[in-house]
Amino acid sequence: MSNFKIAMIPDVQAKSNVDLSHLPRIGKYLVKKKPDVIVQIGDFADMESLSSYDVGKRQFEGRTYKKDIRAAHKAMRMLMHPIRMEQERLIRNKEKRWNPRFVLTLGNHENRINRAIDYDRKLEDLISVDDLHYKQFGWEVYDYLEVVVIGGIAFSHFFVSGIMGRPITTANALLTKKHMSCVAGHQQGRQIAYAHRADGREMTGLIAGSCYLHDEEYLGVQGNQHFRGFYMLHEVTDGSFDEMAVSLNYLERRFG
Repeated sequence: MSNFKIAMIPDVQAKSNVDLSHLPRIGKYLVKKKPDVIVQIGDFADMESLSSYDVGKRQFEGRTYKKDIRAAHKAMRMLMHPIRMEQERLIRNKEKRWNPRFVLTLGNHENRINRAIDYDRKLEDLISVDDLHYKQFGWEVYDYLEVVVIGGIAFSHFFVSGIMGRPITTANALLTKKHMSCVAGHQQGRQIAYAHRADGREMTGLIAGSCYLHDEEYLGVQGNQHFRGFYMLHEVTDGSFDEMAVSLNYLERRFG
């Protein structure tokens, strides 16, 4: 398949008591544009009850695993509802069906569940990433840091380099170290870099890791002033694509 369209949704970090109103707006936008593939790049769920950084701090009080799971389910229903409604409408009206491929690469926040089990084996068979029900919502789920290639573009929550497996933190380094178009989340804001292969085809490195409305306390005032939104990748062919940012501010003006 060539000249197709991919929607890439960065980290949503859904948790209780945060504004999730952007998610049905994203769903409505996707209904309008009807991409062939929808990729959620990981950290859809925040899993704040399993954060090792906040234990003992004021903000940790009141967090529970069940509350985290319920928040992730709610957020996914909000995102998927407009999409499922449109698919049902097309079937009823006997119009051309729209069945995009749904791909989700697990992030480090979802991996908090696996880490909790590793640190306390009593939790095995009691909690699981499957509790998030991503597969039941229709997503192909790829393990944390597993790479999935679609249309010649590598997708993963983030990419690593060196024997220590440290994250690659710049879009330019994605290209110089991985030698192909790569799309990652994980880092707030956005970075884009370009290069060319020997045959002249363009390679693009894209890092975008913030698709949420709330501020993160640990980032402080200045650290929260970053791009929030998702990306449409148009004209995808053998690793080449035209990227288009869609900000959450735009979605609010467009859909209210």
